[in-house]
Amino acid sequence: MNELIFIVEESLDGGYEAKAIGASIFTQEEDLDDLKSQIKEAVNCHFEDNDMPKMVRLHFVKDEVFAI
Repeated sequence: MNELIFIVEESLDGGYEAKAIGASIFTQEEDLDDLKSQIKEAVNCHFEDNDMPKMVRLHFVKDEVFAI
């Protein structure tokens, strides 16, 4: 695997949530630096050395609602 993509959204409780596409990895943290550290740790725990992705891509999703 060359790349693992995470969908990152703002949590309703504050902070951020990240969900991997194609792997059962979910994590959440209060700020982006801590989220990146948690993602690295979760990826290292989830994959064996020979299956480890070479790169992680974070795809940020933000919903915005406004009145008309």
